[in-house]
Order: sequence, then C-alpha cells, then structure tokens
Amino acid sequence: MQVGIFAKTFAGTDPLGVLGAVRDSGYAATQFNLACCGLPSMPDAVPDATVAATRAASKATGISLVALSGTYNMAHPDISVRQTGFRQLAVVIRTAAELAIPLVTLCTGTRHASDQWAHHPDNADPSAWADMAEEMSKALALAEEHGVNLGIEPEQANIVTSAADARRLIEEMGSKRLRIVLDPANLFESATPAEARIIVAQAVDTAAGHIAMAHAKDRHADGRFATAGTGVVDFRDFIARLTSTGFDGPLVTHGLSVAEAPDVAAFLKGLL
Repeated sequence: MQVGIFAKTFAGTDPLGVLGAVRDSGYAATQFNLACCGLPSMPDAVPDATVAATRAASKATGISLVALSGTYNMAHPDISVRQTGFRQLAVVIRTAAELAIPLVTLCTGTRHASDQWAHHPDNADPSAWADMAEEMSKALALAEEHGVNLGIEPEQANIVTSAADARRLIEEMGSKRLRIVLDPANLFESATPAEARIIVAQAVDTAAGHIAMAHAKDRHADGRFATAGTGVVDFRDFIARLTSTGFDGPLVTHGLSVAEAPDVAAFLKGLL
C-alpha cells in the first residue's frame, strides 16, 4: 500500500508547492483536488496549462496522484443543482484522464439542500436512491468513455451509508468502473473500540474485491472525528484485514492539520 494524504491538507494554489509539502511530510501519494491549482473543486473548465503544471509537479516531486475529487450532491432535491454538478463532474473526469489519475471520488448525496455531507430524513425515501442512481449511471458512462474509475464512500449522512449499500449500488449499475472508498471512521457514529472493530471488519468483508482506496480517519468514542491513531479505530486490524482481501491500493489520510501530518505518515507506515 502507498500511504497518502488529501492534498487540500496543505494551503496553496500552486500544485508544485502543494505536492512538495505532501512529499516533505512523508507521503508518497495524494488524493488531489483542483482547488490546489487555484480552481474550484468542481470547475466549469480546466485550462491546459493547469493540467500541464499539475503533471509536471507530480513528476518533479515523485508524488502519485491516486485520486481526484469530483464530489457534488448526487441526490440534491433540486434537479438543476444536480445538472450543474454533473456538468462539472464531466470536466473533472476528463481532467483525471488527462493526468492519468485512475479514480474520481464522488458523493452519493443527501436530500439536505445546503450541505452535501449532512443527513436529511428524506434520504431513506426510495426517490432519493433513484435520483442518485440516475446520476451515477450517467457518471459511469463518462467514466467508461475516459477509462477512469469512480469511487463511492459509505457515509452516515449520505444515501450510501454502508458497505452493503455500496455493494447494492455496484450490482445495480453493473459496471466494474464503480469502486468503493472505505473510510473506517465513516461507518459508525459512535462506538467503543470493540464495537468499532466489529463494524469495520464486517465492512471490509462486504466490500472485499471492490475497494479502490482506503481512508485513514478516526473517531473518538463519543463520535467526534479524530486524527488517525488517536481514536477507537484499530488501524492495525483494519490494514491487516484489507491486506487479507488482496487490497494493495492507496491508504489516504485526511481530517488532520499540517502539523500532525508527519506523525500520521510515520504511524501509518509503521503499521505497513
């Protein structure tokens, strides 16, 4: 596994500077975001010069670009918002292909109108799943066209809340381009260490063979998010279980400060 970090952890709009900071903090890979080039994360266009600068920065620093953020609210209650998001996703997918980034990460959405990461009671309505699935089907057609995979992450506040939901969507879509991003801290709201270990183990078993990337974020027992290694997630067990399924993809941390980044890199690499 390669140990990586969200590029947006580091301030800056110059990809060379951002990727240099990734390298200097002890990481070999990054989940990239076009905000690191001075663009919106979901832009209407990406200049050729930006693509060239990002490609050159990756080569100069030796940092692998393992994923590109393409998140918009795929279940937004306003169809016009979904349409705008899809148009911008097309730009992100095309950019990922130009940069040879294998995975574009998505948000399966929520009926919450102002926050794509916030729960809404209507998420459980079948119409929310149907709207999200329609967006996903269109996104997969683009992914097939450009030779890029799409990654969905189970999130308690979104339509896909579990590894079982993710498997259901993959089976409905019938596309090998649809993959899972597994973040152990997003699989529960609060738990004891023992409970968390069981939940994460079951999710790894369910998602096995479909995981494109793992995330390394943690939670405290009371539900607050935490830096990897400081909460209830047993990362040694998580990594061992991933390895046992044959997973050898990137392990990418986020939700941490720049000051914490080197220690988390050392912690994760020590477990590998």
